[in-house]
Amino acid sequence: MFLAMSLIPAGDSAGKLLTGTFDIAPIFVAWSRFAVGAVMVLPFVSRNAWALLLDWRIWARAATLALGITSIQMALQVEQIATVFAAFFVGPLISYVLAVIFLREPVTRMRSALVLLGFIGVLIVVRPGLGASVGVLWALAAGACYGVFLTMSRWLGHLGSPIALTFTQLFIAALLLLPLGIVNLPAFSGAVTALTATSALCSMLGNLLLLYAYKFAPATRVAPLVYFQLVAAVGLGWIIFADLPDAWTWTGLVVVLVAGLASARLR
Repeated sequence: MFLAMSLIPAGDSAGKLLTGTFDIAPIFVAWSRFAVGAVMVLPFVSRNAWALLLDWRIWARAATLALGITSIQMALQVEQIATVFAAFFVGPLISYVLAVIFLREPVTRMRSALVLLGFIGVLIVVRPGLGASVGVLWALAAGACYGVFLTMSRWLGHLGSPIALTFTQLFIAALLLLPLGIVNLPAFSGAVTALTATSALCSMLGNLLLLYAYKFAPATRVAPLVYFQLVAAVGLGWIIFADLPDAWTWTGLVVVLVAGLASARLR
C-alpha cells in the first residue's frame, strides 16, 4: 500500500514534467497514460474481462476516471503537486456522502464530523474567494470525479478481479480519449517517450496494487494509508520541482491528513 501510494504521485510528477517542461498537452498525457497502461495489463487479462465491456456501469466508471485524470493533468500544469493533491482529496469526502446515499452505508456523528473537518482542510488549501487559481479548480474537479469513481468501484467491485477491473478502466478511458489524444500528439524525443512511459507505468501499477491491497487486507487497515499520497506528493514536489507548500497549504494538509486517518480508522 505504501508503494502504491508513492507510485501514483510519481506518475503525476512525470505528467507534470511533460506538461510543464516540455509543453505537452494535458489531454495527451491523460490519454497516453490509459493507452500505455492498457497495453501493459493486456497480457495478464483473462477472456472473462472482455465480457465486462457489455456492462454500461463499467463504461460510466471508466468515463468518470478519464475525466478525473484529464482534470488533474490540467491542474498539475500550473500548480504545485502538493497543492493539487490536497485539493484532490475532496474525493474521499464526496465518496463518503455518495456511499451513504447510494450504498446505504451507516452514518455516525463522529465520521460525519471528521468528513466535515477534512473538507475544512481542503478549503484552507483552496481558500475560495482569496484568489484560488484555475489549477486548484481543476484539482477540485478531479477530486469530485475521483469521489464518484471510488463509490462506483466499491459498487462494482464484485463484477471482476482487480486485473479485469483495471484493464476495463484503462481500455475504455483510452478509447474515449483517443480522438483528443491523436489530435494533440507531440513530437517525440527520448525524454518525452521515457516520461510518457513512466507516467503510465507508475499510475497503472499504483492503482493495481491499491486494488490488491483492498483484496488481501481489511479495509480498516488499508484505508488510512491512502493519505500517504499527500506525504509522497510533498516529498516528490520538493525533490523534483524544488517546491514546498506555503504555511496555509501546510495547515490544510495536516488537517486533511488527521481527519482522513481518523475517519479511515473509525471505519
